[in-house]
Amino acid sequence: MQYISTFAVPIMLCGIICYGLFKRVNVYETFIDGAMDGIKSLVKIIAPLIGLMVSISVFRASGLLDLFTYALTPVTNLINMPGDILPLALLRPISGSGSLAIVSDIYQTAGPDSISGRIASVMMGASETTFYTLTVYFGSVGIRKVRHTLKAALFSDLTAIIASVIVVQLLLR
Repeated sequence: MQYISTFAVPIMLCGIICYGLFKRVNVYETFIDGAMDGIKSLVKIIAPLIGLMVSISVFRASGLLDLFTYALTPVTNLINMPGDILPLALLRPISGSGSLAIVSDIYQTAGPDSISGRIASVMMGASETTFYTLTVYFGSVGIRKVRHTLKAALFSDLTAIIASVIVVQLLLR
């Protein structure tokens, strides 16, 4: 297995180059064109990404995350969601790195095999960083109006959050 992982990327790169040569494609020129397109996409999405990162930092530093956690505790008690999961549920649609930090904290305090640790693991796998994804993908092609995408994605995240709590609770109790 170690040899496969060591040689997988070089073999794949050689395979792509050989395929391009077989199809009589100027591989180097095509690579340069793709790299230029990547840089153009980066320039298009850098401002929205910086705005998203700043707003996430403000959201966490201002105490709004803690306020939302406190205000929503009665609602989360309906589905027996542990209190340490709620910050993850609130931050997951906004920030992947922020939610990963919360999961790491849950693992350190409650343990990865605890109910909270397992719910956090399932929630991370079942939900998406919606705002980041919309910013990157829609921003890269210049779409400004997201129409129903945001509502559908947030509903999907809510469903994933509730389902992760219920499924883990059912499987572990």
